[in-house]
Amino acid sequence: MPRRRQGGRLDARDLLHRWWRPALVVLAAALAVVWRLVKDDLGAPPNLELSTAAAFLAAGLLRHRVAALVPLAVVAASDLLLGNSAVLAFTWSAWAVIGVASLVTPRAGAGWRRYAAAVGFGLGGTLLFYLWTNLGVWWLGRGTFYPAGLDGLLASYVAGLPFLRPMLLGNLVLVPAAAAVVGLVERLERRAALPAAAPAR
Repeated sequence: MPRRRQGGRLDARDLLHRWWRPALVVLAAALAVVWRLVKDDLGAPPNLELSTAAAFLAAGLLRHRVAALVPLAVVAASDLLLGNSAVLAFTWSAWAVIGVASLVTPRAGAGWRRYAAAVGFGLGGTLLFYLWTNLGVWWLGRGTFYPAGLDGLLASYVAGLPFLRPMLLGNLVLVPAAAAVVGLVERLERRAALPAAAPAR
């Protein structure tokens, strides 16, 4: 079995041995990219996304700092095809912060603590994205789309509320679902290890 590092971290050799963990993360990231490309055509609500759940899944399965790159990689790959605007600096930096923040979620442990961490991460990631990107929309559009003062900033936040609700509701379902996948992988690994650990008779 691969060795666990301090704090439950895994190194590249561990992840090569447990190849299914990075494979699941790549699959989740690919699904998040595809979803960003097709969700409008499917009539999905605005800002319903998979990137936050993919970040939680990556942190829980990889237990390696490379997991922080997953949400930023998702948005960068999809933006290459979708395009973006000047607000890109705010959206990308928000996803970068969410990715880094995901690295602390495995410390919550397992069981109900992991699900509590998932709910908190989904809520916190959504609010961070909403507050930071709508600040960016106001900053870039102040004096044209919005007044330059506090009333303009508040107007930007009000205009962003229709985008906040589906993102929040989606993350309160999808991030705990990602936590369930992490728990399932760990349970299957333990079961697979039992025959090897059983004493010979």
